[in-house]
Amino acid sequence: MDSTLILLLSLLLFSLFTLFPGQVMGAKMVFSNKCGFPVWPGVQPSAGQPVLARGGFMLLPNQAYSMELPNRWSGRVWGRHGCFFDAAGRGHCATGDCGGTLYCAGAGGEPPATLAEITLAISITPFKAASGSCAPAGCISDLNTMCPAGLQVRGPRGSVVACKSACSAFNLAKYCCTGTFGSPQTCKPTAYSKIFKAACPRAYSYAYDDPTSIATCTRGNYLVTFCPHHRH
Repeated sequence: MDSTLILLLSLLLFSLFTLFPGQVMGAKMVFSNKCGFPVWPGVQPSAGQPVLARGGFMLLPNQAYSMELPNRWSGRVWGRHGCFFDAAGRGHCATGDCGGTLYCAGAGGEPPATLAEITLAISITPFKAASGSCAPAGCISDLNTMCPAGLQVRGPRGSVVACKSACSAFNLAKYCCTGTFGSPQTCKPTAYSKIFKAACPRAYSYAYDDPTSIATCTRGNYLVTFCPHHRH
C-alpha cells in the first residue's frame, strides 16, 4: 500500500458530502483525482433518489469526471482505493468497498473493520455559486500519523493503514451516541473525537458535531477533490 495515502474516517465526512433536497438546481459535481494512484469514487443516493454514474467509476491520477445532478437530488460520495475488478466489474477494494463490484448501484461503502468506513482525504469546494455562503469542506490531514493505538488498523507489514472511530473500535454508547447517550444533550465530545476535530476542524468528529461540520449552499456547482494537497 502506498505510504502517501491520506486516509480518513468517512463517518466524519459523510454529512459534508450530502446535498439536501431543494439546495441544488441543475448543479454539476466534478470529481478530481490529485492522488498519485487510482481512486474509485462511490456515489450513493438518498432514499427515493436516482443512482448516478451507476454508483461508481474509476479515476486515474490527474483525471477528472463531471456529473450532472438532477434537480433536488441528494446523496453521498466517498473514495475507494486498492481496487481490483475483472472484466465483469466484480472484485474488491481495500477501503470503501460496496459489495465487491465496480458499480455500487446505490449501495454504500463497507468498512475494512466493523462500522468504520475508511476513505481517502477529500475536499469539496463550491464554484460558480449563485447564492448562499459556501466555503470548502473536508479534511487534508493524515489521520494515520496521529491515530491512537486503540483505533489503529494495521496492514500486513505492520504499518497503520487506517484509523477507526472510537464507536467502531469499542462499541460503547458514549462513543456511538446511542442509548442514554443518544441525544445532543447527553452525547458530548470525547478525548478521541477531540483528536479528530483538531486535525479536521470542518469535518464530523462524532454524531452530534453539527455546528461546525455542515456546509450549506442554496445553489452552485461542486468540486470533489481526492488528495487535494498530495505531493507526487
